[in-house]
Amino acid sequence: MIKISDYLTVGDAAAFVGVSKDTLRRWDRAGKLKARRHPVTGYRLYLKTHLDDFLGQIGDGRTIVKRSARVKRRIGIRKR
Repeated sequence: MIKISDYLTVGDAAAFVGVSKDTLRRWDRAGKLKARRHPVTGYRLYLKTHLDDFLGQIGDGRTIVKRSARVKRRIGIRKR
């Protein structure tokens, strides 16, 4: 079952992918990366697993995305 915590906001998703918020919105309008809508607010939300799949499809999989400590905590990335 997918929980709301499995989703990222536009800002966190943009940091996760390494692009601007406007780029994510453009990709959504173009159908390249589909966002879900929050049932109450209508804001765009991106499922983490969809973003991982999307990143795997672009480039050769060696894309390194810089993430701030705040974003790492928000999306659940831990030090290895």
